[in-house]
Amino acid sequence: MNHPHSRLRAGDPEAFRDLFRDHSSLVYRHAVRVTGDWALAEDVVSLTFLEAWRLRGKLRDEGDSPRPWLMGIAVNVLRNTTRAARRHHVAMARIPAADPVPDFADELVGRMADSEELAAARKALGRLRRSEREVFALCVWSGLGYAEAAATLGTPVGTVRSRLSRARTRLRKLAAEELRAAKNTTEPLPNPGQLQGSRGTAARPYKETHR
Repeated sequence: MNHPHSRLRAGDPEAFRDLFRDHSSLVYRHAVRVTGDWALAEDVVSLTFLEAWRLRGKLRDEGDSPRPWLMGIAVNVLRNTTRAARRHHVAMARIPAADPVPDFADELVGRMADSEELAAARKALGRLRRSEREVFALCVWSGLGYAEAAATLGTPVGTVRSRLSRARTRLRKLAAEELRAAKNTTEPLPNPGQLQGSRGTAARPYKETHR
């Protein structure tokens, strides 16, 4: 009996459509959380599935789900797009700003309360070692189990556990520092008679302002 992964290795188009249908949203959410950039996350999804097609022959008959293999490709794509993202932001800065988009960050990051907390968490993650950052993003933000994360990263399960423990401990402190720093940033007070509250309303999560 053929293993379920054999269709993917053979380049079966229907199998790859199923792969994309079942896992593209996971890759996208993971990329959004890691990069904080919706457009870049879409590029990461495209590159991940293109790489999956190119590397399909390396998919092994281990486990019933190709998710760890696919997320391993996504992690590598994210590593390789970090420098490209910097160049992308420089180029995009030269283009006139598009119309504002409602803030759906709350839906995308689950328990993250608002975009300020997301920004603080991302800055804190940036201060971790890459190995700790990747384990945290996979296990906490994208919901992979220890075994899946270990298979994704090619490391022992014990290593994933220890990295995640260190990451959690450091992140609690670093995220609190980043959030305090953001909240302590002061701006000029509004002129007398100026309508107040519009900025605070804009900073709230999308779902709070549309109840």
